[in-house]
Amino acid sequence: MRKLIVEGGPRLRGQVRVGGAKNSAVALLPAAILANSTVTIEGLPDISDVQTLSELLREIGGKVNKDGNTMEIDPSQMISMPLPNGRVKKLRASYYFMGAMLGRFKKAVIGLPGGCHLGPRPIDQHIKGFEALGAEITNEQGALYLRAKELRGARIYLDVVSVGATINIMLAAVKAKGKTTIENAAKEPEIIDVATLLTSMGAKIKGAGTDVIRIEGVEELNGCLHTIIPDRIEAGTYTIMAAAQGDGMIIDNVIPQHLESLLAKLREMGVTIEENEEQLYINPGKKIKSVDIKTLVYPGFPTDLQQPFTTLLTQATGTGVVTDTIYSARFKHIDELRRMNASIKTEGGSAIITGPARLEGAKVKASDLRAGAALVIAGLMADGITEITGIDHIERGYENITNKLIELGAKIWYEEMSQEEVEQFQNS
Repeated sequence: MRKLIVEGGPRLRGQVRVGGAKNSAVALLPAAILANSTVTIEGLPDISDVQTLSELLREIGGKVNKDGNTMEIDPSQMISMPLPNGRVKKLRASYYFMGAMLGRFKKAVIGLPGGCHLGPRPIDQHIKGFEALGAEITNEQGALYLRAKELRGARIYLDVVSVGATINIMLAAVKAKGKTTIENAAKEPEIIDVATLLTSMGAKIKGAGTDVIRIEGVEELNGCLHTIIPDRIEAGTYTIMAAAQGDGMIIDNVIPQHLESLLAKLREMGVTIEENEEQLYINPGKKIKSVDIKTLVYPGFPTDLQQPFTTLLTQATGTGVVTDTIYSARFKHIDELRRMNASIKTEGGSAIITGPARLEGAKVKASDLRAGAALVIAGLMADGITEITGIDHIERGYENITNKLIELGAKIWYEEMSQEEVEQFQNS
């Protein structure tokens, strides 16, 4: 096992290029199951989640070829093979196989998904949508069995706004008979991205990006070429890094309007931001002041940027309150930041941060993907050396993060963990 070592201090300068959207990729790859010929997706991020999904596609009979950031998926020989455990358990987004396999084969067996542990994230809205379309769903020995004689369009109202449920129902509905309406749908850019792929395949979808999506079922979907959108969370993470430890940084391959809620808060803190068509120039200025944030569904402040932003607030003057309305348990990084001398306390679903604090290098553990990013940012700002374990979480969502940071001037590298450290990590 490896750990990530960060030597704090150097200012970050230069340009970093953002990869393709992780949260799109994990839905686009299962969506390829619905086609009758080869689907080519360009701009995929080089992350472990993409690798896991490509292996799952092969497991059910797909032919998958990857060349750099482009993947060709030939789904013509796929079968409705059960996926009760194994790789399915590695990431939460494997649940998109439910909607895609149900849409194509009218049946699926999928193990209950894994991923980061962020407290309860039920999939009841997914199941509600599948049942409305005509599927019968049972939980047998830790796997979900989905069966349908046929799928028929329905009017589905989501009780809570859910990206996963919105996409999964879209996947199941595009080949259902008749019309499907999804009300109170999520509006994230990744949903538009998935709808764009499905439309290129021949689906009839209107309203993606609004709270009402209308789908008219078609009998057949064809292969196509699709280019994924940039990852707004990766872009946001590097933007926060630039505000925290940058000395004039350019973030390339970004859609600024996808980050409006973050950019507004950074400007409120006193950070200078210049927007171009596909680039951001970030200059933090000498002092930043504290702000309050509350995570909300898109276009509100993203829960996926809450943890990195919390780290930035440790360096701001004053007291800031961070409230996560999406995942109230998403504060496992707080104890680790405290180890580094941050002044933070939690009350209910909020964290109260008082700054500026002089962070000190420490041995810390990434409990999930975005907590890992938060600790990397803390390490860049801290005095001395920070050792981060649990780095497999980071590699799930940030491609080549060490190389990108080294090119910006950071001192960051991997080291093998000793046997004693491995045992401590496994027991912690």
